[in-house]
Order: sequence, then C-alpha cells, then structure tokens
Amino acid sequence: MATPTSRIEEHPDLMEMRARYARAASTPTARGLEALTVLAGLYLAASPWIVGFDGLTRLTVTNLICGVTLALLGLAFATAYERTYGMNWVPIVIGAWTIVAPWVVAGEMDTTRSVVNNVIIGALTMLLGLALLTIGRGKSAKQGGRGRG
Repeated sequence: MATPTSRIEEHPDLMEMRARYARAASTPTARGLEALTVLAGLYLAASPWIVGFDGLTRLTVTNLICGVTLALLGLAFATAYERTYGMNWVPIVIGAWTIVAPWVVAGEMDTTRSVVNNVIIGALTMLLGLALLTIGRGKSAKQGGRGRG
C-alpha cells in the first residue's frame, strides 16, 4: 500500500534548515564575509593588470576565471545563502588553486609579483571560505547572532 508523499521542498526539516541558514546569513558578520568574498573575487580577476603580470597569459586567464567565479559565488551567498550554503567549500578550493597556479600554470615564467599576489589573495580566499563554512555550520547563529528582520 503506497502512502502519499509530499514534495521535498515542503519537508519540515528542510524548511527549518533553510530558515536557520537564512538567519545565519543575515548577520552583519555574514554580510561582511560575503562582501569580502565578492571583492576578493573582483581583485583576483583584475590582479594581473593591477599588479602587472598580464604578460603571463595563462596565469592571467586563470586568475580572471577564478576571480569571476569567486565574485559570482560571493553574490550567490549574499542573495540566496540558504540555497548555496553547500558550496562554501568552493572558495577554499579556489584559494588553494590560486596559491599553486603560478607554478602549475606559469611554470618557469612566474614572477615574484605574480607569486606574492597569488599567495596572498589565495590565502585570504581560503580564510574567507573557512569563515563562511563556520557560518554555514550554524556556529554564528548559536553564538547570539540574530537576523536583521
């Protein structure tokens, strides 16, 4: 005998989880981390021209793609965190890739500027990703962070 089932979107546990993530994402700390993620992505995308290693074409394209991806991910976190919380690990991977990219992509043509730039922005991106993971696990909401509205 089959029992009628409801849609997964209407499941009470899923709805409560999304509400918890929405509350966590509406804290000032979360908003700041999301904004910093967008800014880090924009900087990473523009860094070859800002720092001056745009002559390294493959590294320039890598930074551009990773930067745009990171900025779009930060926008997704800011606008729909309750639906994108599962992707909080992606900034950590982008940060790790950014750190090793000068050697993997540019090879022997890497410059001090490109290495220092990518290591710093990669480490910052990894830290932002770890902080976003902490918020996603609900630690910020449990520590007294209430939503704005």
